[in-house]
Amino acid sequence: MSALSCFAADAERIAAAVMRRPAPQDPTVFDRLEEELPRLHALFAQLYGDRSDAAEALEGLVHLALDANDARSVDLRALDARRDADPDWFQDPAMVGGVCYVDRYAGGLEGVRASIPYFRELGLTYLHLMPLFRSPEGNNDGGYAVSEYREVDPALGTMAELRALADELRSNGISLVLDFIFNHTSDEHAWARRAVAGERGYEDFYLIFPDREMPDAYERTTREIFPDDHPGSFVQLEDGRWIWATFYRFQWDLNYANPAVFAAMAGEMLFLANQGVEILRMDAVAFIWKRLGTPCESLPEAHLLLQAFNAVLRIAAPAVVFKSEAIVHPDEVMDYISPGECRLSYNPLQMALTWEALATRDARLLQKALDERHALPAGTAWVNYVRSHDDIGWTFADEDAAELGIVGGPHRAFLNRFYVGRFDGSFSRGVPFQENPRTGDARIAGTTASLAGVEAGDGGGEDRVVLAHALAMSTGGIPLLYLGDEVGQLNDYSYLDDPDRSTDSRWVHRPLRPSAAYAARRDEGTAAGRIYGRLSYLLRVRRDTPEFGGNELVPFYAPHPSVVGFTRPAGDGGAVLVLGNVGDHEVGIPAETFGALETSAWDLVSGRRRDLGGGLTIPAHGFVWLRVRTRS
Repeated sequence: MSALSCFAADAERIAAAVMRRPAPQDPTVFDRLEEELPRLHALFAQLYGDRSDAAEALEGLVHLALDANDARSVDLRALDARRDADPDWFQDPAMVGGVCYVDRYAGGLEGVRASIPYFRELGLTYLHLMPLFRSPEGNNDGGYAVSEYREVDPALGTMAELRALADELRSNGISLVLDFIFNHTSDEHAWARRAVAGERGYEDFYLIFPDREMPDAYERTTREIFPDDHPGSFVQLEDGRWIWATFYRFQWDLNYANPAVFAAMAGEMLFLANQGVEILRMDAVAFIWKRLGTPCESLPEAHLLLQAFNAVLRIAAPAVVFKSEAIVHPDEVMDYISPGECRLSYNPLQMALTWEALATRDARLLQKALDERHALPAGTAWVNYVRSHDDIGWTFADEDAAELGIVGGPHRAFLNRFYVGRFDGSFSRGVPFQENPRTGDARIAGTTASLAGVEAGDGGGEDRVVLAHALAMSTGGIPLLYLGDEVGQLNDYSYLDDPDRSTDSRWVHRPLRPSAAYAARRDEGTAAGRIYGRLSYLLRVRRDTPEFGGNELVPFYAPHPSVVGFTRPAGDGGAVLVLGNVGDHEVGIPAETFGALETSAWDLVSGRRRDLGGGLTIPAHGFVWLRVRTRS
């Protein structure tokens, strides 16, 4: 009998073993298991059905999920029930996200706890704390090299403090979001040490080869991600062997072709779920499966793995949802988004094209993306951001650009020059990240205010900051603020003096909490006060605008290339019309553009009536949110 046949025959045995367990703490868990076990079994058959250890790994995984559910607190089980009753809870227009580094923003977990009153002032319902697990000293890729998933970095606090913080955030209506860094571990992780030592059970947790034969074969089709750190996809161990490291040399990729790796990482995931995490950001999802002769990015097995992790979570902790982080071709980004995979996803295309539009003063490529690449499956949502902890890469589709007469490669080169100030007339003060002299490729780093022109003293800088965020707030899904940007924080060049950070220019936009700017946030005589006042007001307007819930977006075409337009329908013939002008000059929209609408509109931002019968003027870097109705 083949291994696959044996695996199929073991399915009933696994189910029988489960039924012999003591009665669960949560009586609904068997209902979820009955629903998810066939899916999980089918996924394991596709991923591991040809391995003799697949059935054993699956049985252990099921017991692991049931044990995790038994260990779940009463409060978290109640959350599970609420989320099951309201599975689209994240579609509410009151949802607003914030993201920060614990140490940079608050010093430690206790500082985050002390910031909860401010988070409530801002209206946050979602707080993403950047990686806070134990990591190597010195350069650890901002915490993305994890040495122990069950320990908080001692400089930040303890796991008990994290669990208490999650509880307090939840009691204040704020969902805790953490990264699940599951493509790789640090080279100091216990699994890594055991694998290098050849310890039984860990020898194939990573991809280790005795010589260059296989690394050379793989690297014929993979790309360099961090060329400044090392060439190719492999680094050499002290004993001469070679290990897969897609990113930094101290981040070693896990071998998901081994079902024991999947089970081990599922255990770490369930541990985090039981600490009170409600959303897991699935880091580097495109890279988690390797196959010779391919780019080893976004392979079909990567999706099967995410679906399997999703099934395990549905059994043990159904309140928790995944958010995908896939900075790939827009079509590939969409492939990760579904109720059975990742219900939330970053929207890197809208982010990148917002900056593209501000540089070119031309909104057509952004408009095209909203027209053709914004719709999502039911039960899912975008997380819309202006910038993140990471660099900005120009991930638009070349075929979309070509339809507008834009050649992708040269256009990316222009955007890179523009945002690092190498183009005459640039308002930006960004810096290049991972600039590759051989290929000319680069990405961009910088805070929102520095990229938008505030640092340069450009007169349109503050308006660009507000416009970019207004678009993120109004296109659907969850708007996400990098905390500090709401008070106009600028680039921090002190990273150049830190030997552990000086080679990673992304630290320029990871400044310490701008205390002076926060202190001035009520003073409209300062840039911090003006930006904070406008953004916090827009967040309150968004919260009270039902049309901004959900994802549905209908294009609305304004007869000017600098104006992006769309409506957010209400379902009763009404809608909110959004128009944004990315140009440097005011634009007049003629009355006939609004011919299908009633002439009287309500301006949500100004709180007054607008008459569309005489047309509409939108100032430079300005926007409108208008509640309108179609003509009967």
